[in-house]
Amino acid sequence: MATTHYDVLIIGSGQSGNPVAKAFAKAGRKTAVVERTALGGTCVNVGCTPTKTMISSGRAAYLARRGADYGVKAGDGTVAVDMVRVRERKRNIVKQWNSGSVRGLQAAGVEVLMGDASFVSDRKLKVVLNDGGEKEVSAETVFLNVGERPSRPAIPGLEDVDPARVLDSTSIMELDEIPEHLIVMGGGYIGLEFGQLFRRLGADVTIIQRAKQLVPREDEDIAQSMLDILRQDGITVHLSSVVSSISSTKNPKFFSVKAENPSYKVEVAGSHLLLATGRVPNTDGLNLSALGIHTTTKGHIVVDDKLQTTARGVYALGDAHGGPAFTHMSYDDFRIIRTNFLSDKMPSTTPPMATTQVSRSRISTPYCMYTDPQLAHVGLHARDLEGRDVKTAKMPMSYVARALETDEPRGMMKATVDAKTGEILGFTCLGIEGGEVMSIVQTAMMGGLKWWDLEAAVWAHPTLAESLNNLWGYLE
Repeated sequence: MATTHYDVLIIGSGQSGNPVAKAFAKAGRKTAVVERTALGGTCVNVGCTPTKTMISSGRAAYLARRGADYGVKAGDGTVAVDMVRVRERKRNIVKQWNSGSVRGLQAAGVEVLMGDASFVSDRKLKVVLNDGGEKEVSAETVFLNVGERPSRPAIPGLEDVDPARVLDSTSIMELDEIPEHLIVMGGGYIGLEFGQLFRRLGADVTIIQRAKQLVPREDEDIAQSMLDILRQDGITVHLSSVVSSISSTKNPKFFSVKAENPSYKVEVAGSHLLLATGRVPNTDGLNLSALGIHTTTKGHIVVDDKLQTTARGVYALGDAHGGPAFTHMSYDDFRIIRTNFLSDKMPSTTPPMATTQVSRSRISTPYCMYTDPQLAHVGLHARDLEGRDVKTAKMPMSYVARALETDEPRGMMKATVDAKTGEILGFTCLGIEGGEVMSIVQTAMMGGLKWWDLEAAVWAHPTLAESLNNLWGYLE
């Protein structure tokens, strides 16, 4: 088999792979992308874009039911959800983004191979093409942007449940009906976003969480506030509970989920089960051992701070190398690669710092979970600050004028600062448009502003940003 050689080869077309491919192609390098499913990666096809689109439908249903709270009445007050239309809207928006990925690669002159790639030897790969046949390719530099997929826990009885009723973060978005009772295994991002969404669409929802709190990465008080919000929405939550078995019931539409809790036993009859218990990297089929590329026990590729693997000329991007699995972090991998490989091709107007060697160690990770209200955070958590002289401010969103005016007072703000220098060390907003408020504080942190700079700022009234005048009055 003849080998086609490229300057650059990208395996996977996610949120770092695609811009990397376009940048190298525009710089005159012969570049190809290998993708086995859909161009654009998880975010565009089965992640951020479709989930947030559906969450918007859920919020529309939520506000429609709450119309009377605002003095607005429509019909008899009931809300009918057309799940087929919700799915159609989601598919249409995904199609728009996916077609944009296709056009972008084509315009840049990137060759696209649709198929499954695995290493044969040093920077040489075999691609099993989706439309039949194989192709052997090689490159001077290879970037692995293969992403992750939902994990599937081993639970006695799970395989006996109708597969159409056992869902993951991808298949749940293809439902054409609203579950009567959705049982969610997992209290992280995926579990909470989908749990609240389908509760708003009309399903009964039960969340079973193994850990002692929801969203385990968050401080306990934030997690408790989130728990209160979900229970207010009518969602049943069992914490410190481990699913032990699943079995059929007399009613073929339902199955029984049993879980063990230190204080009581849980048994819930559900119509659908969402497995939101984590994700695993798509590295197992790459034959990484052919190059001696090291991976962690979970299968993530080991990289240095410049994203290079243990094999010469091979780099890993995005979720495949572990760390925070966020689209914006994957895109930042592109920034690192572009700067380190193509700084001479960057515009003359680019700031000097952006053309120096860049590594992951300079990154501070913001993130936002799209429950309603949103949960957004930047900087350090309480567990990172033990032994440090700090002050912490907490303020309920019910103290924020704009939140009250919109009748969205649920949640809280929390900020931690260095007690001596005034440096803002961490900030969380569980509240309406929490991601936007967090981004203001992140910008202040990037600019080296102190908490008193935000307190003294003149913010437009009435905005959510205006709350940054008042938050600091609760420092202690």
